[in-house]
Amino acid sequence: MDLGLLLDNLSNPALLFFVLGIIAVVLKSDLEIPSNSSKFISLYLLFSIGFKGGQELSHEILTAEIWWSMLFGIVLSAIIPFYTYFILRRRLSVADSGAIAAAYGSVSAVTFVTAASFLEAQQMVLHGHMVAIMALMESPAIIIGLLLISVFDKENPQIQKSIAIKHSFTNGSVMLILGSLVIGMLASDKQAEGIKPFTNDLFKGFLAIFLLDMGISSGKKLKYFFSFGWFPLLFALFVPLINGSLVAIASAMVSSDESNRFMFAILAASASYIAVPAAMKIAVPKSNPGLMLPMALAITFPINITIGFPLYYYFVQNTFG
Repeated sequence: MDLGLLLDNLSNPALLFFVLGIIAVVLKSDLEIPSNSSKFISLYLLFSIGFKGGQELSHEILTAEIWWSMLFGIVLSAIIPFYTYFILRRRLSVADSGAIAAAYGSVSAVTFVTAASFLEAQQMVLHGHMVAIMALMESPAIIIGLLLISVFDKENPQIQKSIAIKHSFTNGSVMLILGSLVIGMLASDKQAEGIKPFTNDLFKGFLAIFLLDMGISSGKKLKYFFSFGWFPLLFALFVPLINGSLVAIASAMVSSDESNRFMFAILAASASYIAVPAAMKIAVPKSNPGLMLPMALAITFPINITIGFPLYYYFVQNTFG
């Protein structure tokens, strides 16, 4: 892995604003984001991710390989949170297990962008439909996470198992990202151009503020994170590497293109610190971002870009469909 690329991504402003939030708490600063503003930013990020994914999908000629690739991505984002939930549940609460499982079943846009830079360095091309697949993989993971919480949360008997699926699909966060994806597909380029300053140009700024807020929330809960000993750390280190390596091999079933297979490995290995925390902040407020965000952002993100990228690329190059 190129050291310059590693340092460039570790100095990403969004990541640094997350660190600033933690530092503010450590120094006992009164810095905080108003709760109403925080909720709006969460909804905006979900809307923007969904809409941009729909736009990318509208520009693709949908071949059989792309259809199979989309199905493969959706299945991945449903299976990963399902099995990881039961690993996490050995040590964590239902709410935290469901939220973290959803994060690891979902994807990290920043890791995805970093992986695109890695492909460019290898003189390989990132295909547009993979961006749409990234957006498609957000919702299934959130739905599975909410469904598992609804089914297994004994402290909320009012959420009946018979309505768990309906509750998951009609959750406002899930509906927003799915609805935005569909609207992005239906909108013409000219129509999308009218709101591009909002969906594209403002995204990184709102992301930085969102991560500042998440850093403040995480900083307040750091003692909670360390109270679980080595378990969260080991999970955040090894589960992504296992997921990415297995998918780098298994993706040969749906695509022979090495760049597509590498990006599938990245999508499986990365953990969401935008869409899922935003969704869980609204849907499951008792889940703890002080546990989820340090795992996804402070551990899994750097381990992917340092060890994961070359590992997944090796498996892609040495496995044939």
